Amino acid sequence: MTSLLPKLPRRKVKTEKARITLSEKTKLLLLAVLVGLLCGCAAILLKTLIRWIQTGLTSWFRGPMDGMLLLLYPGVGMLLSLLFVRYLLKDDISHGVTKVLQAVSKNDSNIKAHNTWSSIAASSVTIGFGGSVGAEAPIVYSGAAIGSVVARKAGLSYKNMTMLLGCGAAAAIAGIFKAPLAGVLFTLEILLFNMSMNAILPLLLSSVTATVVTYLFMGTEVQFAGSIEAFRMANIPFYLVLGVFCGFMSLYFIRVTLKVEDRMRRFRSPYTRWALCALLLGVLIFLFPPLYGEGYSSLSLMLNNDTGSVPSIFGSSLESSPWLFLVYFAAIMLFKVFATAFTNAGGGVGGTFGPTLVSGGLAGFVIARLINLSGLAVVPEANFVLVGMGGLMAGVMQAPMTAIFLIAEITGGYELLIPLIVTAAVSYGTIRGFERYSIYTKRIAAQGELLTHDNDQAVLTLLRTADLVERDFTPVRYDATLGDLVHLISTSRRNLFPVLDAQDRFQGVVTLDDVRSMMFDRSHYDTVKVYNVMKSAPAFVYMDEKMDSVMNKFESTQAWNLPVLDDENKYLGFVSKSKIFSSYRDQLKAVSDE
Repeated sequence: MTSLLPKLPRRKVKTEKARITLSEKTKLLLLAVLVGLLCGCAAILLKTLIRWIQTGLTSWFRGPMDGMLLLLYPGVGMLLSLLFVRYLLKDDISHGVTKVLQAVSKNDSNIKAHNTWSSIAASSVTIGFGGSVGAEAPIVYSGAAIGSVVARKAGLSYKNMTMLLGCGAAAAIAGIFKAPLAGVLFTLEILLFNMSMNAILPLLLSSVTATVVTYLFMGTEVQFAGSIEAFRMANIPFYLVLGVFCGFMSLYFIRVTLKVEDRMRRFRSPYTRWALCALLLGVLIFLFPPLYGEGYSSLSLMLNNDTGSVPSIFGSSLESSPWLFLVYFAAIMLFKVFATAFTNAGGGVGGTFGPTLVSGGLAGFVIARLINLSGLAVVPEANFVLVGMGGLMAGVMQAPMTAIFLIAEITGGYELLIPLIVTAAVSYGTIRGFERYSIYTKRIAAQGELLTHDNDQAVLTLLRTADLVERDFTPVRYDATLGDLVHLISTSRRNLFPVLDAQDRFQGVVTLDDVRSMMFDRSHYDTVKVYNVMKSAPAFVYMDEKMDSVMNKFESTQAWNLPVLDDENKYLGFVSKSKIFSSYRDQLKAVSDE
């Protein structure tokens, strides 16, 4: 039976798959959590590898003669790291924090993908075999690389790629120390100088995520539990003394470390350098056994007032002479710097973060024991060990806030927050009177590649001369006639003409104003040569020249355009003041939050 109802036309319904598009800010927050997860796992992996290697090398020791291998192990680890880096990676992965700073200032925050794992592999071998360095700088390099790679895959802008790189570094510190706040402060104080308060949220997300991952697998207890006594106001003057001492010790630490490494690198053969460093490190470990490895076991003993258990070639007899015992610990404090420098210069991969903590703890113990032996007062040595850690870190890294809260987090010593603040502030103020840069920034500051808290200086550091060269100027031969020049003027959009010789070497410039009075008189076309009317450039700029230097030349010459030359004085183009100003504005916008 046919329906009597009229047929209604069918509606064509187009179903489209819903596409969820996230803003870059939302994407950044989600990626910050992902980076935190990955960095937390990386921190666990590094600590586990170090522990496995250490256990495998020493668990079978039965007598004193077996222990003599501890003099050889660090050299073996340095050699293995050297071979790994030299023949497998073929890349320099030492000084991880400095490399991260250079990536931000020179390489658009791009870090190679292999750095996500290569620093972990090399440093675990170096430290596991007893190299006298820390694992923190390598894990920061790996964490920053994880952030950089994730950002690159997600197609983030330079600003957010830098932000995610910082999230990786913060998560790495948070994961390896179980210290989320210290991770955030480390990134803000040391790495990302120009981030606003809007950066706090992604940094917190990544740091907390990494810390939770570490808690799940390694427990929630603090890394350095100690026998801390209540803070007494009467000890404030002694903490001030400790702060000044840590300031000068920081100066010693920075300058000796860099000088020893530079001296060792004068040996061109990496194997000669390795052999010498391995020998010197072995001698130091023989004389001062606590220099073996990171030194955290000795630090824990000092924090628990068990200094008698710190290993010594003199055995327990050293304790019977209190002043000699003090000298022994002072010597360890001073030679820890050399042991760290020998390990890094000899091919090992590690950082100065851990050695700074150990040396700071030794500095605190030395000052406290000196006060107690002198009879001036009786002060709690474990408290001074803890506060000394923060004092030296504040000076060496020139990051007092990081030092204060890291030490409080990794020791549970929040009741010593006031002496930590006092000592860290005094140490920082002391070293700033002698050294402007931290151990991480001193070398790259000398190269003019350091980003600072000064926005103007930071943006100039990010600008590259090579990116600002304008090449649409029409060159003219120095022996060309005025007629030839007039022909070029008629077809050029510029009123400035570089004068070159037959080998394209720069000779000078001619402007439209220089020939305006004679260019309409044809009688001069064949008689006047370009070299008759050209003039010298007020200054030259080279392709790899720092922007600071370029701006100084513009300021001193009052020019608006300067020629850019290569090393053979061949012409490459011009750089203009207006182009620099425009790029400066764009770069400032890129590194700032809108």
